[in-house]
Amino acid sequence: MKVHWLDFAVGAAIAAAGCALIYVAAVRALRRAIAERQQATDRQLRALAMTVRALQARVVELGGAEGAGTEAGSAEGAAGTPENMAGEQGEQLKPETLAAITAAATAFLGKRARIRSARALPAAQDPVGAWAQQGRVFVQTSHNLRPRG
Repeated sequence: MKVHWLDFAVGAAIAAAGCALIYVAAVRALRRAIAERQQATDRQLRALAMTVRALQARVVELGGAEGAGTEAGSAEGAAGTPENMAGEQGEQLKPETLAAITAAATAFLGKRARIRSARALPAAQDPVGAWAQQGRVFVQTSHNLRPRG
């Protein structure tokens, strides 16, 4: 059996057209999937933003009911109170702050979260702390983790 160049050219053209159609269909499907994911992400982001706004309003409401006199005072007086210095001394946070953190974690995870402990970290003014932090980052990133799923 002899294959003529015309038969070869027709076969190549049909194969190229088939590949082009498959490529176009794959690109369309990929774009559609990306658009759907983007819409889902936008919906989740809007829901999270609404939750954060609600939590902020709740924190303001709780803070306003308890600390109405503190807001009227000067900024220096408010910063010097023992409950506002909790982060500087490493003490426990206020219950309102813990409630806000718990609500944010619950909203993020989609199920009830329990905060076992929380404390404010002191400001990093120590240069040795920066070296220690960088060392921890290096150790944590050195683990060879496999993605699940």
